[in-house]
Amino acid sequence: MGRFRRLLRSFLPALCRPDDAWALERLSPEEAPLYRAMDVRDREHALEVAQTLLSRHPDAPGYAVRAALLHDSGKALRPYYPLERILAGLYSPKVPAEPLKGGLYGAWQVRRHHPEYAARHIKDERVAAIVLEHHRPQSLWGKRLHEADQEF
Repeated sequence: MGRFRRLLRSFLPALCRPDDAWALERLSPEEAPLYRAMDVRDREHALEVAQTLLSRHPDAPGYAVRAALLHDSGKALRPYYPLERILAGLYSPKVPAEPLKGGLYGAWQVRRHHPEYAARHIKDERVAAIVLEHHRPQSLWGKRLHEADQEF
Protein backbone atom coordinates (compact mmCIF):
# COMPACT_ATOMS: atom_id res chain seq x y z
CA MET A 1 0.00 0.00 0.00
CA GLY A 2 2.90 2.35 0.72
CA ARG A 3 4.22 2.09 -2.84
CA PHE A 4 0.77 2.81 -4.29
CA ARG A 5 0.45 5.87 -2.03
CA ARG A 6 3.89 7.06 -3.15
CA LEU A 7 2.91 6.55 -6.81
CA LEU A 8 -0.27 8.56 -6.32
CA ARG A 9 1.61 11.37 -4.62
CA SER A 10 4.20 11.43 -7.39
CA PHE A 11 1.47 12.81 -9.65
CA LEU A 12 -0.26 14.86 -6.94
CA PRO A 13 2.49 16.60 -4.93
CA ALA A 14 -0.10 18.82 -3.21
CA LEU A 15 -1.01 15.72 -1.16
CA CYS A 16 2.45 15.68 0.39
CA ARG A 17 2.82 17.19 3.82
CA PRO A 18 6.34 16.47 5.05
CA ASP A 19 7.07 17.54 8.61
CA ASP A 20 10.02 19.68 7.59
CA ALA A 21 10.38 21.13 11.08
CA TRP A 22 10.91 17.64 12.51
CA ALA A 23 13.60 16.93 9.89
CA LEU A 24 15.35 20.28 10.24
CA GLU A 25 15.59 19.86 14.03
CA ARG A 26 17.72 16.76 13.44
CA LEU A 27 19.91 17.98 10.59
CA SER A 28 23.05 20.06 10.96
CA PRO A 29 23.10 23.60 9.53
CA GLU A 30 25.29 22.29 6.66
CA GLU A 31 22.82 19.47 5.91
CA ALA A 32 19.62 21.53 6.03
CA PRO A 33 20.08 23.05 2.53
CA LEU A 34 20.51 19.56 1.05
CA TYR A 35 17.20 18.53 2.58
CA ARG A 36 15.43 21.74 1.52
CA ALA A 37 16.63 21.29 -2.08
CA MET A 38 14.75 17.99 -2.33
CA ASP A 39 11.35 17.86 -3.98
CA VAL A 40 8.44 17.76 -1.53
CA ARG A 41 7.74 14.15 -2.57
CA ASP A 42 11.29 13.08 -1.79
CA ARG A 43 11.24 14.97 1.52
CA GLU A 44 8.06 13.16 2.53
CA HIS A 45 9.63 9.81 1.61
CA ALA A 46 12.78 10.68 3.56
CA LEU A 47 10.71 11.47 6.64
CA GLU A 48 8.80 8.19 6.35
CA VAL A 49 12.06 6.29 6.14
CA ALA A 50 13.67 8.19 9.04
CA GLN A 51 10.63 7.77 11.28
CA THR A 52 10.37 4.07 10.40
CA LEU A 53 14.04 3.64 11.25
CA LEU A 54 13.49 5.34 14.60
CA SER A 55 10.34 3.38 15.41
CA ARG A 56 12.21 0.11 14.86
CA HIS A 57 15.44 1.26 16.43
CA PRO A 58 14.80 3.92 19.09
CA ASP A 59 18.50 3.77 19.93
CA ALA A 60 19.48 4.91 16.41
CA PRO A 61 22.32 7.40 16.56
CA GLY A 62 21.65 10.87 15.20
CA TYR A 63 23.95 10.33 12.24
CA ALA A 64 21.84 7.34 11.09
CA VAL A 65 18.63 9.38 11.30
CA ARG A 66 20.30 12.20 9.38
CA ALA A 67 21.41 9.70 6.73
CA ALA A 68 17.80 8.52 6.42
CA LEU A 69 16.66 12.10 5.91
CA LEU A 70 19.31 12.71 3.22
CA HIS A 71 19.54 9.30 1.54
CA ASP A 72 17.83 10.50 -1.67
CA SER A 73 19.13 14.07 -1.67
CA GLY A 74 21.24 13.29 -4.75
CA LYS A 75 18.00 13.16 -6.75
CA ALA A 76 17.64 16.92 -6.28
CA LEU A 77 20.12 17.45 -9.13
CA ARG A 78 17.22 17.05 -11.56
CA PRO A 79 13.61 18.22 -11.51
CA TYR A 80 11.03 15.69 -10.37
CA TYR A 81 9.28 14.29 -13.44
CA PRO A 82 6.99 11.42 -12.41
CA LEU A 83 6.98 9.57 -15.72
CA GLU A 84 10.73 9.84 -16.03
CA ARG A 85 11.15 8.46 -12.51
CA ILE A 86 8.80 5.56 -13.23
CA LEU A 87 10.57 4.69 -16.48
CA ALA A 88 13.98 4.89 -14.80
CA GLY A 89 12.67 2.62 -12.05
CA LEU A 90 11.42 0.04 -14.53
CA TYR A 91 14.59 0.01 -16.60
CA SER A 92 17.90 1.48 -15.52
CA PRO A 93 20.90 0.55 -17.68
CA LYS A 94 24.46 0.99 -16.52
CA VAL A 95 25.40 4.58 -17.25
CA PRO A 96 28.37 6.62 -16.03
CA ALA A 97 27.86 9.14 -13.22
CA GLU A 98 29.46 11.98 -15.17
CA PRO A 99 28.81 14.12 -17.05
CA LEU A 100 25.23 14.44 -15.86
CA LYS A 101 22.95 14.76 -18.87
CA GLY A 102 19.34 15.70 -19.48
CA GLY A 103 16.35 13.66 -20.54
CA LEU A 104 15.81 10.01 -19.79
CA TYR A 105 19.55 9.37 -19.88
CA GLY A 106 19.99 11.83 -17.01
CA ALA A 107 17.13 10.16 -15.14
CA TRP A 108 18.98 6.84 -15.46
CA GLN A 109 22.13 8.48 -14.16
CA VAL A 110 20.32 9.90 -11.13
CA ARG A 111 18.53 6.63 -10.46
CA ARG A 112 21.81 4.71 -10.45
CA HIS A 113 24.17 7.28 -8.90
CA HIS A 114 22.06 9.42 -6.54
CA PRO A 115 23.76 7.98 -3.42
CA GLU A 116 27.13 9.09 -4.79
CA TYR A 117 25.81 12.53 -5.76
CA ALA A 118 24.36 12.98 -2.26
CA ALA A 119 27.42 11.71 -0.38
CA ARG A 120 29.66 14.23 -2.17
CA HIS A 121 27.81 17.07 -0.47
CA ILE A 122 27.57 15.65 3.05
CA LYS A 123 30.41 16.72 5.32
CA ASP A 124 29.86 14.24 8.17
CA GLU A 125 31.69 11.11 7.01
CA ARG A 126 29.41 8.80 9.02
CA VAL A 127 26.29 10.21 7.37
CA ALA A 128 27.89 10.22 3.91
CA ALA A 129 29.02 6.59 4.27
CA ILE A 130 25.51 5.36 5.11
CA VAL A 131 23.94 7.41 2.31
CA LEU A 132 26.50 6.07 -0.14
CA GLU A 133 25.70 2.44 0.71
CA HIS A 134 21.92 2.66 1.17
CA HIS A 135 21.19 0.54 -1.94
CA ARG A 136 24.03 -1.91 -1.31
CA PRO A 137 24.38 -1.89 2.45
CA GLN A 138 27.52 -3.04 4.21
CA SER A 139 27.26 -1.54 7.70
CA LEU A 140 24.65 -2.21 10.36
CA TRP A 141 23.02 1.21 9.95
CA GLY A 142 23.25 0.97 6.16
CA LYS A 143 21.33 -2.31 6.34
CA ARG A 144 18.74 -0.84 8.69
CA LEU A 145 18.28 2.20 6.46
CA HIS A 146 17.92 -0.06 3.42
CA GLU A 147 15.23 -2.12 5.16
CA ALA A 148 13.25 0.97 6.13
CA ASP A 149 13.65 2.43 2.62
CA GLN A 150 12.34 -0.76 1.00
CA GLU A 151 8.95 -0.28 2.64
CA PHE A 152 8.19 2.91 0.73
